[in-house]
Amino acid sequence: MARLEKYEGIEPEKWSETYETEPQGLKDQPWFKNQVVRFQVDPELWSAEGFLSTLQAVEGQMDRVREVKNGPRTIDLDIILFGDRVIDSGDYLTVPHPRALGRAFVLLPIADIDPKLVFPNGISVADALKKIDYRIEGMKIYQD
Repeated sequence: MARLEKYEGIEPEKWSETYETEPQGLKDQPWFKNQVVRFQVDPELWSAEGFLSTLQAVEGQMDRVREVKNGPRTIDLDIILFGDRVIDSGDYLTVPHPRALGRAFVLLPIADIDPKLVFPNGISVADALKKIDYRIEGMKIYQD
């Protein structure tokens, strides 16, 4: 958050608890830490694509290396939602995040911030969580 706050027009507004999450796909690796942050992003200064480019620059500053799909990484910054916009620019950016509604490690932190949030397709966070198989123990999220 500190790196992103340095950019004009990007202000962290609210953030979730930090959860430990069982790895998805490639299981033989350390657990991940997940948190969701809601940023106030000035639409006069930032497009969704520009914001994503900045997130990727921050990942690079933090030595993010993309070697193995779903593999270990120092940081992974994603755009889950960008207001109520729906964006599909091919392989570069899809908003809402295409796998968000099936991931407890995304939905539970969103619920910390806004338990009544509804995705642009009309599905609420609570309803999405009812449709997936997961369990939470303390601050650990298990999902196969």
